[in-house]
Amino acid sequence: MVTINDLNKGDNFFLMAGPCVIEGEEMALRIAEKVVGITEKLNIPYVFKGSYRKANRSRLDSFTGIGDEKALKILHKVGETFNIPTVTDIHETHEAAMAAEYVDVLQIPAFLCRQTDLLVAAAKTGKIVNIKKGQFLSPGAMQFAVQKVADAGNDNVMITERGTTFGYTDLVVDYRGIPEMQTFGYPVIMDVTHSLQQPNQTSGVTGGLPALIETIAKAAIAVGTDGLFIETHPEPSKAKSDGANMLQLDLLEGLLTRLIRIREAIR
Repeated sequence: MVTINDLNKGDNFFLMAGPCVIEGEEMALRIAEKVVGITEKLNIPYVFKGSYRKANRSRLDSFTGIGDEKALKILHKVGETFNIPTVTDIHETHEAAMAAEYVDVLQIPAFLCRQTDLLVAAAKTGKIVNIKKGQFLSPGAMQFAVQKVADAGNDNVMITERGTTFGYTDLVVDYRGIPEMQTFGYPVIMDVTHSLQQPNQTSGVTGGLPALIETIAKAAIAVGTDGLFIETHPEPSKAKSDGANMLQLDLLEGLLTRLIRIREAIR
């Protein structure tokens, strides 16, 4: 069983990265192989990320997935093939036990971070629980979400910052929240790509500001975040979900190399 100590070790930050949603086996394995090669070279602990289903979509006709069981089996294959942990989102209580059969980390979406039953169900699987901070919550308020998981008997908890709603179509990152949430005693991750979303567009398609990915990531490393969350795809413009704020896969190695230099400078 993977624990947070397996990820949050050594001098480097850890990385959660992959496509927004599992689009197919070949694509998932291709992305994982590329990122594994990079992270092994740079000595960065790595968790492959992929949603088996997207429940929060802008429109009814938006792509949601290829089928729950099929996608979960692909996540499991990625983990076994490359001997790496995997993470996926869950949305309802009954999904916790189902997803836990296939992945190592269960992620609670930001909009659902106050759902007590969901947090408890995730906790009871014994898996690592990564709780995304709601766009509507202060950093300090996340202590209560974390405490629900801990009180349910699971201390393998992580918190992910993903920006705070600013107006109707933008998010901003308050970097004071990272050290504040670290005082809870659990790793804090910066969700670089989702913090650059521009949701609620009148077109019904979420926009994004991918040109600022490096800016957000550098600032997060500079203030001492424990991990980074980055959605990446070989061709973001063709991604079936969240392509507008993804990092092009070929740019990942250069970005991580520069971030390691910042990490070394602040140690």
